Amino acid sequence: MSVAQYEVGSTVEGKVTGVKPFGAFIALDDKTQGLVHISEVAHGYVKDIHEVLSVGDEVKVKVKSIDSDSGKISLSIRATQSAPEGGSGDKRSSRNSSGGGRGQKSQGGNKNQGFNTLEDKLKDWLKESNEIHADLNKRARK
Repeated sequence: MSVAQYEVGSTVEGKVTGVKPFGAFIALDDKTQGLVHISEVAHGYVKDIHEVLSVGDEVKVKVKSIDSDSGKISLSIRATQSAPEGGSGDKRSSRNSSGGGRGQKSQGGNKNQGFNTLEDKLKDWLKESNEIHADLNKRARK
């Protein structure tokens, strides 16, 4: 089988052939392999992909994109799974993980995982800037 045999949007079975910090390589057949980026492994945040996938695992993946020039196939495991209870789908979770503002505060737990919203960072930057500015003004007055 070849890359041309696969269609974007189709769901296929594959086998994990390699796991790297950024994602997992999935063999779709003997000659075709694709990549599931770590962000496409599960609906929630995945800190260590090795806790979710191992070489030899059989997985169901959805074909996200195919680059016919290079033959690279982008895959998603989470697109084959139903969204977790309480969420309104991928749009909400991706907005929250990218620092979308208000939605971030409702999740609460993400701040412990190293995520800061842009709003939070901006507050920190402004505070730091004001402190530096005040310090410079004090020095200028002396």
